[in-house]
Amino acid sequence: MTTETHRQMAIFIWGICNLLRGPYKRNEYRKVILPLTVLRRFDCILEPTKQGSLKEYSKIKGKPESIIKAKMEQVTGVKFYNLSKLEFSTLLDDANQIAPNLNSYINNFSSNVRDIFDRFEFEDEIRKMAEKNILYQVIKKFSKIDFSPVKVDNLQMGYIFEELIRIGAEQSNEEAGEHFTPREVIKLMVDLLLSPEDDLAESFKVKKIYDPACGTGGMLSEAEQYLKQLNKDSQPHLYGQDWNDEAWAICRSDMVIKGHDEEKIQLGDTFSKDAYSNDKFDYMLANPPFGVSWKQQEKNIKSEAALLGYTGRFGAGLPRVNDGALLFLQHMIAKMENIEDGGSRIGIVFNGSPLFTGDAGSGESEIRRWIIENDWLEAIIAMPDQLFYNTGISTYIWVVTNKKLKERKGKIQLIDARNFWIRMTKSLGNKRKQIGDGEDGRPNQIAEITTIYGNFLNDEARTFKIKENGNGEEKEKELIVCKVFDNEDFGYNKITVDRPLRLNFQTSEERIALLEDITAFQNIASSKKKDENIRIKEVEAGQQRQETIRVLLRDLGKAKNEKLYKDRKSFLIDLREIDRAKEVKLNANELKGILEALGERDETAEICRDKKGKPEPDPQLRETEMVPLKESIEEYLKQEVLPHVPDAWIDHSKTKIGYEIPLNRHFYKYESPSLNNS
Repeated sequence: MTTETHRQMAIFIWGICNLLRGPYKRNEYRKVILPLTVLRRFDCILEPTKQGSLKEYSKIKGKPESIIKAKMEQVTGVKFYNLSKLEFSTLLDDANQIAPNLNSYINNFSSNVRDIFDRFEFEDEIRKMAEKNILYQVIKKFSKIDFSPVKVDNLQMGYIFEELIRIGAEQSNEEAGEHFTPREVIKLMVDLLLSPEDDLAESFKVKKIYDPACGTGGMLSEAEQYLKQLNKDSQPHLYGQDWNDEAWAICRSDMVIKGHDEEKIQLGDTFSKDAYSNDKFDYMLANPPFGVSWKQQEKNIKSEAALLGYTGRFGAGLPRVNDGALLFLQHMIAKMENIEDGGSRIGIVFNGSPLFTGDAGSGESEIRRWIIENDWLEAIIAMPDQLFYNTGISTYIWVVTNKKLKERKGKIQLIDARNFWIRMTKSLGNKRKQIGDGEDGRPNQIAEITTIYGNFLNDEARTFKIKENGNGEEKEKELIVCKVFDNEDFGYNKITVDRPLRLNFQTSEERIALLEDITAFQNIASSKKKDENIRIKEVEAGQQRQETIRVLLRDLGKAKNEKLYKDRKSFLIDLREIDRAKEVKLNANELKGILEALGERDETAEICRDKKGKPEPDPQLRETEMVPLKESIEEYLKQEVLPHVPDAWIDHSKTKIGYEIPLNRHFYKYESPSLNNS
């Protein structure tokens, strides 16, 4: 069955939605279509063994559930069964009782299937369709669809599920990337993740694969398919968690159909309730939602980070609350096998934000620093835009592992795969491009990208046809598609460059008047006392004190003929003398306010110094610079700063180490690309 056939079948199924118009809005169709597709699939699988199942059940009826389960699964050959005499086709025999019969039919499935339909909340939809007199017609339409394994195998059924979900997501205007990742993106991720592994064909190896945002299970299914192609006897253990009931129900359905332990697909929020807190995994894949807030889980996450630190999941740092992408990666890293036990490999899809968002010392930068300094980041692949159904943004695959090959240690590989795409004959939502997978006559661009990854060659190039700006004429151009860097190339010291504070002072009427705008001076005549009489007295006393200070400064101005002081120290000496003479006794806050009001920046003035004689920095002249980790900070100061500002210095106490990955900076840039790689 080709991709086009999957799409045609999904479109046919969605065509049944014409019956739902009126009672249902377009964004509600999926509440009926998805569970009925799952139900019809179960029905078709069980149909050949239906009579045998009923016969066997008549013999063991009344026995413990564990015995019934074992016997029935032996008869059906799958991990589920149905004890009802009804099946999909016979539901139509009694039109008046179709609603209670359908509920009865579902309730006679094994408990693992009943759990799935509980999450679909399908009983509500049955009641609604019955009330609107459309249930019979809908069931009749579905009874004509042949989902038998002979007609549609498990892999093909997965494609149909995904196509149905994609259409439903479009109609619901769901968030980008939620529940669904294009199949070719998953194939590329799986190839990148598993291609370096040399033990996958060994039959005795049992691999554990995990997706913490599993959605409908597409990544788990593709990883399993890869392993089975290498070794048909491979039986990987698939684990997943998702907090969307509908996605979880479909993923569980898929696991039940394939004979996997469906208990390994857990429902719930990965951050607040980690279903696998004590587990480690060989391989992990995820496409977490892009730019999604973790405000709802903030309390739990911050509590875990503070309590457990690096022994928990979030010790490296916390990203800003409006984007939890890097939380998923930390969560997965916490589940890597120890290198002595074989280590782990991780593939995760991000948008551009985790590459560079966050300054040195921020949560995002600290997470990147932790990953890179531990030598876990192996590669980042920039993918074409317009790959996803509900967003046209650029995306990136990160490959993270604690078992780098010898030649990759201390290195990070960047691959520019933005030009590896073919134009789709028909756009699907925002998806206008796809990465060729070698099927249906398409070029195998997945294999090409995987080969570039495996080659691990710096400055490896490929030739593309590019429509240059203006005339639209296609020209062949050789572009670098791979660069290899040292880990340190992505780190920098954020240094603070200070220059000395230089002020002049004058006790002129204009500058004395500026006291009125100084907070420290205003506070002299304020009071927080609740008692009105006391408050009034304190304010009046404060106003008298303010006037005393004004008079003091005017007297200093008269005595010195409003001298312009170019040295703060000499100004303070004269101020201290008149203060003592008049016994005003200025306190520290009053003196601070006076200096703030009467001081004016002056490049020709002497440097203001602290009690130890060290220059005081001028906050207004302070600048920060990014110095690559491989460069000497002192050499940078000597070469880049001092020739321009000879009196500058570095405040080393403020230096912070940061990490960012400016991938686009390292590869060819062009405007409005229009490539034809077919």
